[in-house]
Amino acid sequence: MSKLFESVKIGNIELKNRLGMAPMTRSRALPDGTPSDLAAEYYGQRASVGLIISEGTQPSDDGQGYSNTPGIYTESHIEGWKKVTSKVHNEGGRIFIQLMHVGRVSHPDNTPHHRQAVAPSAIAPNTEIFTAQGMKEIPAPRALSEEEIKDVINEFRLAARAAVEAGADGVEIHGANGYIIQQFLSENANHRQDAYGGTIENRSRFAIEVAKAVVDEIGPERTGIRFSPQGTLNGIEEGETSSEMYRYLISELDKLNLAYLHIMHFGNESLIQDIRQLWSQALLVNRAGRTLDQLTVDLDNELADVITVGTWMIANPDFVERLKLDAPLNTPDRNTIYAGGAEGYTDYPFLKE
Repeated sequence: MSKLFESVKIGNIELKNRLGMAPMTRSRALPDGTPSDLAAEYYGQRASVGLIISEGTQPSDDGQGYSNTPGIYTESHIEGWKKVTSKVHNEGGRIFIQLMHVGRVSHPDNTPHHRQAVAPSAIAPNTEIFTAQGMKEIPAPRALSEEEIKDVINEFRLAARAAVEAGADGVEIHGANGYIIQQFLSENANHRQDAYGGTIENRSRFAIEVAKAVVDEIGPERTGIRFSPQGTLNGIEEGETSSEMYRYLISELDKLNLAYLHIMHFGNESLIQDIRQLWSQALLVNRAGRTLDQLTVDLDNELADVITVGTWMIANPDFVERLKLDAPLNTPDRNTIYAGGAEGYTDYPFLKE
């Protein structure tokens, strides 16, 4: 695994290794969306990875989908994130805050304003979501007007500025997992007949305009973006033109000179090889279900520049050290991934313990 421990440049920063912490919702923010003091400890514990990508962080009230997720659009949010970024930097780490607007993947019970969700089209995802009263069917969202789409793009812009004010090294735009950007990309979630629907170019427009707005606000070197090509999370079906769409989308985004592209890979090897050829900057790859002995395959084959991992990082704050020493790993407690408090969050033991 020697290549994993080499340094690599992302944007204008040098990462000490090629391992990244994937963004993972942990649902432990305060009721107003401010990260708790535990969040600073949690991320600080894991600062030995080259890059931490934070949990999905809503850019507005409308962007929230789940209970107790953090925001990055108020002064309180900024102050809370300052504690997190300071802790990570003091431990020698780097952190990008992921900007996540969920679009239709929400429920009025989970948002501060209790309003109907917004999305490209008024189409429900036909899935359930967890609320304080248990699992509930996600209701149909309200379709955004073209003017409101501009407002959502501006929410991403302002959230990116707030993230930098909070001390983050940059932001990752969440275009994956069936949330608002992938909803615009997908034929079954986007039935619009205007400039944001129909053709590949039109369905890609929202993602490109969000990226341009963030770049304009904080610079390309601080901007990453994540996609999950042909993933079906949260009721998404991109359609038969999916591969062609991503080739177009990646080509257009490549012109912006972003810090990185982060791919959640679901197995279309020819597509990800094409993405590698189309993308000029750093490529981060996350392969769900990969075994530990396959961890560095994409690095060794020069497909990826950084490998991101999820659940292993939850249970092993010193994952990097354990890899170097070929030490056994802690087993994650699935029952506490989204539970509140320190249990299953900041209490996993280090090797030295």
